[in-house]
Amino acid sequence: MGVKGDNGIKNPKKPFIYYYLLVLLIVMVLNALVFPSVMERSVQEVPYSEFITQLDQGKIKDVYLTDTQIQYTVKDQQWGAYKTGRFPDDQLIERLQKAGVTDYRREIPTQASPLLSFLMTWVAPILMFVIIGQIMARSLSKRMGGNNAMTFGKSNAKIYAENETGITFADVAGEEEAKEALKEIVDFLHNPQKYADIGANLPKGALLVGPPGTGKTLLARAVAGEAHVPFFSISGSEFVEMFVGMGAAKVRDLFKQATEKAPCIVFIDEIDTIGKKRDGGGISGNDEREQTLNQLLTEMDGFDGKKGVVILAATNRPESLDAALLRPGRFDRRIPVELPDLKGREAILKVHGKEVKMSEDVDYNAIARATSGASGAELANIINEAALRAVRMGRTAVNQSDLEESVETVIAGYQRKDMVVSEKERRIVAYHEIGHALVAASQSHCAPVHKITIIPRTSGALGYTMQVEQGERFLMSKEEALDKIATFTGGRAAEQLIFHSITTGASNDIEQATKLARAMITRYGMSDRFGMVAMETVSNQYLGGDTALACSPETARIIDDEVVKLVHGQYEKALSILSGHVEKLHELADYLLERETITGEEFMDILER
Repeated sequence: MGVKGDNGIKNPKKPFIYYYLLVLLIVMVLNALVFPSVMERSVQEVPYSEFITQLDQGKIKDVYLTDTQIQYTVKDQQWGAYKTGRFPDDQLIERLQKAGVTDYRREIPTQASPLLSFLMTWVAPILMFVIIGQIMARSLSKRMGGNNAMTFGKSNAKIYAENETGITFADVAGEEEAKEALKEIVDFLHNPQKYADIGANLPKGALLVGPPGTGKTLLARAVAGEAHVPFFSISGSEFVEMFVGMGAAKVRDLFKQATEKAPCIVFIDEIDTIGKKRDGGGISGNDEREQTLNQLLTEMDGFDGKKGVVILAATNRPESLDAALLRPGRFDRRIPVELPDLKGREAILKVHGKEVKMSEDVDYNAIARATSGASGAELANIINEAALRAVRMGRTAVNQSDLEESVETVIAGYQRKDMVVSEKERRIVAYHEIGHALVAASQSHCAPVHKITIIPRTSGALGYTMQVEQGERFLMSKEEALDKIATFTGGRAAEQLIFHSITTGASNDIEQATKLARAMITRYGMSDRFGMVAMETVSNQYLGGDTALACSPETARIIDDEVVKLVHGQYEKALSILSGHVEKLHELADYLLERETITGEEFMDILER
């Protein structure tokens, strides 16, 4: 990709000179202080009389004379030496010659070099401690997030030079509205004079919002690839530092680099990390994150839009961003990057399918219809899972069965072929799933049954019923919502009708039915009791949609009663439908037990004959 470091220059290797100096100094100290004392022969002190006795016996090999002592070695001993105090003895030299000691010497007084003494006692220890301190400082800096002291305040943004992103709008499918909104920015970067002649200014910033996996980052890189300008990429979390002022310093450095390389595009991913709303008071009102945000606001106001510096940011939590960040003049445009529709999903599957060997009879439309609500990342994962399955099955190309199985893998997990389920439980699961399918097929506002299986999955499901809409649906009527709740309760109703008992297998069905019934009352205005009154607020709509009740405790109790009443009514409806089709329920359950997996066509053939 050509990723470069700060200012477009690759970071140099860390210098090792300090490490070499440290090794050198340690060797010098060891040679000067340790090794001599280790290697020096041991000297034993003896009385002068013993020296004379050994000398007369001819045992002494050599003698070393000083003004105060005598050192000597013995002929029979290879290691070790002796010393004794020196007495006034004018006959000592004669005694030595008489005893046959020819090797005797006297010390020549010398004075140690002052320079050497200074180096060994001052310079060497200081250098050693300085180097050790440098190494410890570098290690501490790494643990705190920096390479060395010289990188403090650097943005660490990845810089992609012209044409190095390798991505264009042709690589982005399913987001036509978002691409149209961004093409104007690309055109401005190509032809700035056209806009300058009329007096128009380039939007300083564009905010890409949408669920995870929809291609926000991919769109930003495609803009850079289309415009053929440098592309700065940095994550919002990289501005977060433990040191006060470091985040703001990184923001300043980022915009400085961008101004130097203008025209260019700066992309800040997950901007909600540093762009959260300021709480305005208390101790936290002046924390490091807010300092970083304030610096970002200042920098976005400070640079000239005519230079061609475009700020792109991505987030899936737009409601948490500070209002000052979203005003015109900073982020002028808010570009939604939503989950793809049917046409978009089909286009995304085709884009990713180009990189994989596909059979000619692959029906992308069928897979797109079966993956309603899937993001671009999930669709790419489906294509990859299909390719992996084709390899496992020994095929050289991906066929339709691989794609259908990969959809189920992403939705429900892998098949648990080694899981042993008793015959009794298999019958319960079979009647449970047929109950769902039979209730759905007996109602006019339900999606057609696509597949029924009782093969356990790694998600924990012992079986499931898949329904696929024929086309894309954007609205849900009250009748459709009620029929959907009845379908959810169909499995439990079949268990109650056939076995006169209930199991824990309906836990997910209960959760889904309750969630939909509550939404009908509190959010969709489908309750006769409350009408068009919102009782719940939704936050983080792109991250699951957390809900919070906004009503009194008395009203909350009434809502609970309404939810119970609504779900119970649809459960009774499901029981009534199944009671009228008991024979078909038995026939279909037996057929499912025999085959383990049946298609929607097989189900309808048995039901209608």
